[in-house]
Amino acid sequence: MSKVYFADTRASVKQNLLNKLQVLFERSGIKEVVAPKDLVAIKVHFGERGNTAYIRPQFVRRIVDRVKNQGGNPFLTDANTLYVGSRANAVDHLQTAIENGWGYSVVNAPLIIADGLTGKEYTNVEVNLKHFKEVKIGSGVLHADAFIAISHLKGHELTGYGGALKNIGMGLGSRSGKQMMHSDVRPTINTEQCTGCSKCHKWCPGGAISAGENKKSFISEEHCIGCGECTVSCPFGAIAVNFKTEPDIIQEKIAEYTLGVLKHFPGKAGFITFVNNISPECDCCGWNDAPVVRDIGIMASLDPVALDQACVDLINQEHGLPGSRLEGQPHGSDKFRALWPHVDWRKGLEYAESIGLGSRKYELIKI
Repeated sequence: MSKVYFADTRASVKQNLLNKLQVLFERSGIKEVVAPKDLVAIKVHFGERGNTAYIRPQFVRRIVDRVKNQGGNPFLTDANTLYVGSRANAVDHLQTAIENGWGYSVVNAPLIIADGLTGKEYTNVEVNLKHFKEVKIGSGVLHADAFIAISHLKGHELTGYGGALKNIGMGLGSRSGKQMMHSDVRPTINTEQCTGCSKCHKWCPGGAISAGENKKSFISEEHCIGCGECTVSCPFGAIAVNFKTEPDIIQEKIAEYTLGVLKHFPGKAGFITFVNNISPECDCCGWNDAPVVRDIGIMASLDPVALDQACVDLINQEHGLPGSRLEGQPHGSDKFRALWPHVDWRKGLEYAESIGLGSRKYELIKI
């Protein structure tokens, strides 16, 4: 049974929330994953432009300072997004992060986009699981010596909820890796939008793309491996991003990508999740609706599965807040099934447990 440490949102003149976070860092054992001279990747979500539900940078600064106190060299990291927003390439991503308050003077650490300028800097990591033999992880994070994921628990229209597993698996997949997680269909080319630039030919590892009539690109279904590289390489949007998959499948794929990240950090990974400002949708949206339950607190563990399970359990014990999308939802009801009835969020945790990412059984320890 895994241990999950919990600090509520109460504060006083003797102990504020930043101090509570520091105690969680130490009591949960995350302090011990950092050794002197370690390069420490701290995975965060910098927030989409227009969204205000993401974790306050001042909290992350406290973790950065504790990592430095242990002798580690921390950096904050995330990978580029698949959708066209304010974080689809490293230039826009870093600009958005700065606008959202993640400047060096605030967080005391550099920001590194794990999959590089356009999402092409990734490493194929062997997993040999149900959906993927290899997963595409942003290379920047895999060069680190230790890993800490700081996540914000919220709802999500594809997975029911988003916590540590999604922050790591979907968050650190390259852009083409995100396409593979989101879709089970092969890409097609819109010949009206295709300019014949042939940029997609260069990035196709299967040699499936060639020039057809009028130099328009053509994808051979026989040779296409569905990697998504062409989708994220086309500068004209002629190869559409597909979001066609089932909720159970995308949750399993996220778990496999999470395993691809964490297998590089045996005994060197820790997880912190903020169960506050619990919005209905992902922080990738350019907005955030009213929180659906009250702020609960901050949680930490060395087990990401137990941590996600404990977070959801605590949320389900709450009443839906008046004026929110869960107004009238009683204590004990399944809040994320109420938000997204088509998604069974338990499937992802069950699969994550089955592939060895952690245990759904936990002991909750309040500090």
